[in-house]
Amino acid sequence: MSQVIRVGMADLNVCKSPDTIITLGLGSCIGLTFYDPVSKIGGMVHYMLPDSTQMRNNSNIAKFADTGIDELLKRVIRAGANRNCLVAKIAGGAKMFEVSGVSNVGNIGERNAIAAKQKLKQLRIRLVAEDTGLNYGRTVELHCDTGEFYIKSVGKPLKII
Repeated sequence: MSQVIRVGMADLNVCKSPDTIITLGLGSCIGLTFYDPVSKIGGMVHYMLPDSTQMRNNSNIAKFADTGIDELLKRVIRAGANRNCLVAKIAGGAKMFEVSGVSNVGNIGERNAIAAKQKLKQLRIRLVAEDTGLNYGRTVELHCDTGEFYIKSVGKPLKII
């Protein structure tokens, strides 16, 4: 029987087939998954900010792209995934607030998406699909039996990438 593993905000976890891993309410946050299609092991991080080095209170490594993605990679490999087989998918990074002026608050979603791509390039892990930007929230789930990444948004059709 399969389980649904929940990942909260600034949180991460690992999942094996036939289980599903899910995170709710991605706004400007990013939900990034790693998945090994051979072992059917995956993982997800729901991070809020692009860069831990810009913050003093950065003890929660899952809160940031740089430290959260590194930790997720360690955990999926520890769970049995083959690093050479891993692929990544991302969703979120929405522009949830219209901000006037030249504030960084308004484009935090875009900066989060860019941070994911830079980190994946540095780790040499292929980004195979993404659903980022625009101005609406998303709930995402990675199905470890198939590797399908479901994206659900209010008033939008289900997207599978």
